[in-house]
Amino acid sequence: MTTDPDTRSAADAGPPRALLIAAVALGVVAIGVILAIAATRQAPPEPVVLSTVPAPKAADAACRALTDALPERLGDYQRAPLAQPAPQGAAAWRAGSGGEPVVLRCGLERPLDFVVGSPIQVVDRVQWFEVTAGQQSAGDAGRSTWYAVDRPVYVALTLPSGSGPTPIQQLSDAIDHTVAAVPIDPAQPG
Repeated sequence: MTTDPDTRSAADAGPPRALLIAAVALGVVAIGVILAIAATRQAPPEPVVLSTVPAPKAADAACRALTDALPERLGDYQRAPLAQPAPQGAAAWRAGSGGEPVVLRCGLERPLDFVVGSPIQVVDRVQWFEVTAGQQSAGDAGRSTWYAVDRPVYVALTLPSGSGPTPIQQLSDAIDHTVAAVPIDPAQPG
């Protein structure tokens, strides 16, 4: 018995069932992949806003060499863009979006309290002076600021609370490899 092609049912017209199932499955997989990529994609980091502070030597060759050699990562912190206008000789890193940044500023003036007899801490061949909490503004609670004081330019590193030793260690290494050491020059007390 032969079937007349004109009498086939409407269900028999069109692509085979297996082809339809494969097309639907492919569409579902494609949507799943797109959603997975969208879920794991991170928004670009928010720029760090830094105020301008006196940095008379920020344009010096030593600061340019240091900023050119700064790493993209400091432990858990990733280099973050600076909001414009960005101060010269500055850089920042953030751990996650919106977290307190690690901030480096090069070419600053000598810290006022860096006087003869000030305690110095050596980290990987760089001598650091810590600015005490009383000298910082109220908005800096929990943060610490350290100055590299044995280079021809002063470099300040402000660390958020809980940042650990990795940022200062890695930046000490970058400073030591790019900016030659000089004898420290503390002010006379008084």
